[in-house]
Amino acid sequence: MNPLPFRKILVANRGEIAVRVIRACRELGIRTVAIYSTADREALHVQMADEAICVGPPETNLSYRNIPNIISAAEITQAEAIHPGYGFLSENAHFAEICQSAGVVFIGPSPESITLMGDKARAKSLMRETGVPVVPGSEGAVASEEEAIVLARDIGFPVIIKASAGGGGRGMRIVQHEGDFPNAYQAAQTEAYQAFGSKEVYIEKYFINPRHVEIQILSDGRGKFYALGERDCSIQRRHQKLLEEAPSPFLTTKLRNEMSEAAIRAAKSADYVNAGTIEFLVDDKRNFFFIEMNTRIQVEHPVTETLFGYDLVKAQIRIAAGKPIEAPGKPSGHAIECRINAEDPWTFSPSPGTIKLFRLPGGPGVRVDTAFFEGANVPSHYDSLIAKLIVTGKNRDEALARMERALSEFAVEGIKTTIPFHLYLLHDPDFRKGQYSTGSVEPLLARRLKEAETKPEP
Repeated sequence: MNPLPFRKILVANRGEIAVRVIRACRELGIRTVAIYSTADREALHVQMADEAICVGPPETNLSYRNIPNIISAAEITQAEAIHPGYGFLSENAHFAEICQSAGVVFIGPSPESITLMGDKARAKSLMRETGVPVVPGSEGAVASEEEAIVLARDIGFPVIIKASAGGGGRGMRIVQHEGDFPNAYQAAQTEAYQAFGSKEVYIEKYFINPRHVEIQILSDGRGKFYALGERDCSIQRRHQKLLEEAPSPFLTTKLRNEMSEAAIRAAKSADYVNAGTIEFLVDDKRNFFFIEMNTRIQVEHPVTETLFGYDLVKAQIRIAAGKPIEAPGKPSGHAIECRINAEDPWTFSPSPGTIKLFRLPGGPGVRVDTAFFEGANVPSHYDSLIAKLIVTGKNRDEALARMERALSEFAVEGIKTTIPFHLYLLHDPDFRKGQYSTGSVEPLLARRLKEAETKPEP
């Protein structure tokens, strides 16, 4: 029996997150509507949903970002709510407003919270007022290149230029020396405008090889805020996360508590409701600094779910329905997630195509979130993520052993994947010891290339 007011939810996304939401809805007794582009006609989320409706051609702006078509799909199917997943329209305040106007519940925070925290410069200013540590830099978007370079000198190089409306590494440039600043500033502005429709950028101090640690937040809409621990997301290439784990092998209990308290203050200051993530940089002296808030469910949310035994997507739906949620319990063990992408494991160039073999790992403590199957086509139009492999163990050593075993069992043919990269990473001595940072991947790849070049012919 479904105790919630939603009889039907439209999932405004594709891939594994659409499948994830559909599964949560099914367990709650809620019917689902899948949307799809013509490239995804045979996709798993389309097959799993109770209803499916095509919203356009493969191009995202004509399908998965096509607000009028998505709202029409909700109205035609009489869906009472829309879950946006992550990416696409999930952090689009205008879309959330349109949902409200159309009488459809947006499963996520309010348009006001999305707007506030989506503007990185405004969010940073709010954090200062709230007493949350922020990275030294401009108090908002810089007015001109001249103002920006004066500020950069005051902060001290290296600095990083970021799009105010940015995310995902777009509109971002690292500047090591003052002479490189003009070209980097103009390039960041151009990319920011192309990606987000705004040229506004701000300046921050650039930390060399920090840790990237995020805190999962949940607010029930009834005045209660929860912090569900951290995820260490420092294994990145070009600002794209490759592996996440929890708890972080770098944090102390004291620092974890301080960061969780700061994250809750941040969420409260934005009147935040639903699931969200506060992202921090942590330097080598374990000082932490707010960098941004993601006003949606994260790709890596299963790391927290498995550690806490808590379903974040169900909680999102219950909060949006105005229902109470259970308070999270205590975390147990250690969790690691590897993002399996349809990419060359060493160059990370995309590898679309038809999957000829897709054998998933299993056994104790192994979870695979995917929307692909044997014979499925990996289209070139979208993100290259084909699966998330999540393992848990009673401690980090067991989780590492379990991940290595699971990766070795994971067989994919017909396309290239990043599985070999993850296996190589797991054997790196520094990673094994938890001694890594956001700058660890490039040297690792360079070392592997050198090994390949010097390896004797068989």
